[in-house]
This record gives sequence, C-alpha cells and structure tokens, in this order.
Amino acid sequence: MSQKSVVYKKICKDNSVGVYMGRRDFIDHVDFVDPVDGVIIIDPEALQRRKVFVTLSCTFRYGRDDMDVMGIAFRRELYLSTRQVYPPLQDLEKGIHTSMQAKLLHKLGNNAYPFFFEFPDNLPCSVALQPGAGDVGKQCAVEFEIKAFSAESQDAKVRKRSTVKLLIRKVQYAPERTGVKPSVETPMSDKQLHLKASLDKEIYYHGETLKVKVTVTNNSSKPIKNIIVSVDQIANVVLYCNDSYVKSVAIEEPGDSVSPGATLQKVYKLLPLLANNVERRGIALDGKLKHEDTNLASSSIIKEGVLKEVLGIMVSYRVMVKLIVGGMMGSSEVGLEVPFKLMHPKPNAARWRATWSSRSSDAPA
Repeated sequence: MSQKSVVYKKICKDNSVGVYMGRRDFIDHVDFVDPVDGVIIIDPEALQRRKVFVTLSCTFRYGRDDMDVMGIAFRRELYLSTRQVYPPLQDLEKGIHTSMQAKLLHKLGNNAYPFFFEFPDNLPCSVALQPGAGDVGKQCAVEFEIKAFSAESQDAKVRKRSTVKLLIRKVQYAPERTGVKPSVETPMSDKQLHLKASLDKEIYYHGETLKVKVTVTNNSSKPIKNIIVSVDQIANVVLYCNDSYVKSVAIEEPGDSVSPGATLQKVYKLLPLLANNVERRGIALDGKLKHEDTNLASSSIIKEGVLKEVLGIMVSYRVMVKLIVGGMMGSSEVGLEVPFKLMHPKPNAARWRATWSSRSSDAPA
C-alpha cells in the first residue's frame, strides 16, 4: 500500500475478529451518500467455529446514560443493518471491491473478508453537543458505528471480548452551486431608523472569516449607543423534545455609535471557531471521533421529502446585528438576522471518485 494511505484498525480482546477501514468520514452528497466499505480479519483458531457478523448502526442519544429515566435521558436506534461476513453467505468478494478494499485484502491475506453497507437516504449527519466541564458519560449526539463480533448466530448473546467497535461519521460538504448573497434590511419606527446587513456570499467554510457589511441610517432623535454583530449557532433537537440551543460563537462589539441624523457604513469581520468555544456546554460539533479534533457543526442540508423530525439534531447559522438605542426611558434594542451556511469545502471530486467511488478488481500497485 502507498505510504500516504491511512488505515484505521481495531482488534477485539480475544483476537477472533478485527476491523480495517481506509476512512472514517463518509460524505452525504444530499442526492446520495458514500457507501461504507471496509475489511474484517478473522483468526480461525480463536473463532472456535463461531460465525462473524458486522453491523452499521445510527443512534440518537439525548441526555447522559446515568440520568433519571423518567423522560429525561433518551436513546433511540435510528438504523441497524447486519451482514454475515464469515462464513460468507454468497460470493460477493470477487471482483467488486473498492480500491481500498482491494489493497487491504491483498495486504491481509486469506483470512480477510470485505464488507459493504449502503446508507438509507433519511438518516441524519453526525452531530454532538459539546458537554460541560463537569459532565460525565455519553454526550447528546447522533452517532454512527461499525461493530464486528463473533457468535454462534446473529441473535446469540455476544461476548464483549469477541466484539470490536469503530465510530464513523456521516458528514456533508458544501454544494457546488451556491445561492444569492444574503442581504436583509429593516425599516423601523416609520423609517426613522434604517438598518441593512449583507454578506459577500451564502456559504462560508470552517475557519473562514465572515465579512458583514452594515449600514445604519439614523433619522430619529435618539442616538445609537452601540452596535453588536455576532454569529449565532442554532441547534434544534427535533427528534425527541424540540429543544433549541442558540449559542453565539463569534461576536464583535467595538463600541460604534451613530448620532441622530448621521449614517454609518462599516464592514465587521467575524471568525466562528470551535477553538474560541471549547469549554462552552451545548455547542454543536460535527460528530467527534475519539482522539480526533473536530469543528463547529456544519449547517444541515435536507434532502427533499425527508422529514425533519427523524434527523435528530438540525444545525443552522445566522448573523445577528443589534443596535442599542438610547432614550429618555432607558435603552432599547433593535436588530435583524441574516442566515448563512457554514460547511466544509467539497474535496477534489476527480480524486475522490478515483479513490472511493469506483469498484475495481484490479490488483493493488
């Protein structure tokens, strides 16, 4: 195999079965989802005539496992698919491997067997709500997992020593086609106070600075004492309780003011990053894999016809512009919101297709 290839592997404690995968992120392209491919390796002596199975599961968890069971903690298995890998039920192993499977089978030898799963089109993407510093146990999340185990039958009791689990992620990348540049303007108080905010594009990539153009025309008799511009993340838990978590993940408050009869036009720059929010409970993240960094959750894009209620946690973003207006009776607040998407750029399509999409029986180089 090429030195640049990355292989994730995990072996169960009794060495009867192990999982090898060339990647742990699988892309939801909205109109289709990458299939999950990998290789199972077995030890015939350790198996002691047991069979080997592999499952793909999607689980939604709301609340920790140790919380009170009276409607607070909640766990639901959204999807479960099981394959018997050994002994193979049919001869699917010849000539239809993905490129990575072919390389792994060549490297691992005769005791290696491929597995393959297709995602249904109505499953959510991987999302996790960041736990607080004192939280223990499982976090609130939508998680995907590959599990391989050896047992006498699929329904038999499975021993932990004969089981191996590997978390994977289902992620979305930014679409190639983008919409119009977001722009919102709001006349207030009989047009005496006019506010307009616009972005230079609809989709921003993780780690990219947003440029928010704000125009304020103050024809009122009240001074604008401050302008606050922020990026809000909205995480809606739609499956269980319809809770909504609104968190400001970036904020600019330079103390700008606008006197009566004056106009202000300014571009504010904001950078929403997980690095600036690492200790904040309830921030939505792209599903985190153990020992691996992640980022703020990407915006959710829903395939037409899929019910939102089954998607677990929906994530969206907006820019909020607030004006703090002074007055005789104290300050008041007016503002508007500009929606946008925060996502990862799509990888090189030609390279991805050559590596993952095509099934090939070619021997590895």
